[in-house]
Amino acid sequence: MQLQTNCKRKSLTTIDDRCYFCYCNQAKFDVMSKTIKSVLLLCFILSGAISHAHGAARTEKENEEGVPISIILKTQHGGTDKSGSIVSSIDGHYLTVVFTENLGQVAIEITTSTGGYVQVDSCMTPNGLQFYIPNTGDYIVNFTLPNGDEYYGEFTVTD
Repeated sequence: MQLQTNCKRKSLTTIDDRCYFCYCNQAKFDVMSKTIKSVLLLCFILSGAISHAHGAARTEKENEEGVPISIILKTQHGGTDKSGSIVSSIDGHYLTVVFTENLGQVAIEITTSTGGYVQVDSCMTPNGLQFYIPNTGDYIVNFTLPNGDEYYGEFTVTD
């Protein structure tokens, strides 16, 4: 083995015309470089997937059909008006309700325009609830927040 003259550690033996210390540091640098490249590639792939998912969700929301229902404050027991946090629409026999912020446990009641209680089927969606209303006619959806505030919206179910 030979000593390498341009190395700071002249007393170390060389491997393939490089000192052992420099060779190990170069190997560590190569491993770190490959690791950094792998992490950057993974971040790039994940950012593309997240961007695609966000775009697909936005497109789905833009393609939602249905007639928006205005939500009106009925009674307020203090605090701020939360009617903008309740987004609802009717599409045929399906009433969709989305909460844009956490309002707690909200009681939802659907009645006919004359006040009769309506039994409906409901299911959870990723961002709210969907109700199936079997009969055509005029209806009112009532929302009662945990603090006692009440909101309502009027809508018509058509075939």
